[in-house]
Amino acid sequence: MQIKKTLVIACLLAMAPATKVLADDAAPAATPVASSDCSHGFASRLAAAYREDAQPADPNAAAPKRRAMESPFDSAPFPSAEWQLGGVAYPIGVPNENSQYPLEKAMACTRLGKWMQDNRIEVYGWINPSLNMSSSNHTNYPLSYATRPNRLEFDQFLFRIERLPDTVQTDHVDWGMHLDLLYGYDYHYTTMKGVFSNQLLNNPGSKALPGKTMGYDPMLFYADIYIPSVAQGMNVRIGRYLSLPDIEAQFSPNNYLLTHSILYTVDPYTQMGVMTTTKLNDHWTLQVGVNGGNDTAVWNHSARPTLQACVRWVSADNNDMLYPCINSLNHSDYNYNNIQMYVMTWGHRFSHDVHMLTEAYRIFGRNIPGYGPDGIPGVAGSSPTAGRAGAFGVVNYFNVELNPKNMISFRNEFYNDEKGQRTGFATRYSSHTLGLTHWVSQDLEIRPEIRYEHSYDLAIYDGGRKNYQVSALMDAILHY
Repeated sequence: MQIKKTLVIACLLAMAPATKVLADDAAPAATPVASSDCSHGFASRLAAAYREDAQPADPNAAAPKRRAMESPFDSAPFPSAEWQLGGVAYPIGVPNENSQYPLEKAMACTRLGKWMQDNRIEVYGWINPSLNMSSSNHTNYPLSYATRPNRLEFDQFLFRIERLPDTVQTDHVDWGMHLDLLYGYDYHYTTMKGVFSNQLLNNPGSKALPGKTMGYDPMLFYADIYIPSVAQGMNVRIGRYLSLPDIEAQFSPNNYLLTHSILYTVDPYTQMGVMTTTKLNDHWTLQVGVNGGNDTAVWNHSARPTLQACVRWVSADNNDMLYPCINSLNHSDYNYNNIQMYVMTWGHRFSHDVHMLTEAYRIFGRNIPGYGPDGIPGVAGSSPTAGRAGAFGVVNYFNVELNPKNMISFRNEFYNDEKGQRTGFATRYSSHTLGLTHWVSQDLEIRPEIRYEHSYDLAIYDGGRKNYQVSALMDAILHY
């Protein structure tokens, strides 16, 4: 109930009209409260910050110094202004591109706020509800994260504390840290075994997904050490971090669309270990790391030493990007999500306003119980023996900036879950999604979309009743 009240209050603040009070003949115009005016209370300063953010950005503001190629895109309206690179907040040499959101503005004139600014510590987050309408009545699975059909869902409340290392400078070692606390329905997809995972793995669950309906997840916690003397800069990340290669991400603001591809839904989400990212030059970046396995804490008995290695290349004209990754490599048998994963992402920019991203992967696990060669054809996990099972898929995003506040994205994918180990059904899938992102202000974005998906070998949608699904969805992301 408290979260619902907070959501309502925050939405009202975000959509408050940014208009001046007009003077009449009898009284002078009132001076609007400024977010930096500490003579007013915190709530007044927070409301003022939302009003200020509703004003157009200053087109003459100086661009921050960078030690990298120019940004290939605009953000907003795209979720990022840079070519894809996991393992770092921004590619080495790119300055902090975070907006200053209302919470930080409202805190700026306090003693704590000034200390945070002096030490480059940021505190912000977002609230993310969604609404979906579906041709299915029992479940939307394998659509994610909107698994429960025809309902309003509270997807994410995220609170973030971070300090980004300054990788533009090259004269001293710098450090960073990051902590994300997630609450909402989406915890079903982000949970790591050994990190508050009992609420998901050891609960009877709802009809749509196992586990508690709403849950908590300390999504990310890591430290960064930036060493400028290695090549053109190296970042060492230690802790729990996002899996490197995907176009999509767990956090709602980092995605081109509201929903996720099937390809993304069933691959690794986070790893815990050590990851190094080294800038060789403006075109080549090398990444090598070791972790405890996919979605598994290093202290859990299911952890296995696992190698990660990626390289990113960007063309001289900044129009093409290649990002091949060995995301998971070890020689262990399957345990908790211990799959081997090989990924390639290609990005191409047609113009500053139009680009596409294409990702393909192959994943498989060894000696998985129930997936031997003598199982019932088409029935996942029906073998009395263990065996190898895998899947492959490809997804393409075509993205167009309409204007500084609007972008559209068209996603097409094909996925083949060969034995049904990833989705629970041994079938081929396709999905097609068209969505719009509209920025009301830098603090509020709205994303409507429509999606069609099909299963070719089995009727798996709506709990096994249909071989297709049509859904219309919309969400709002309120940044604070």
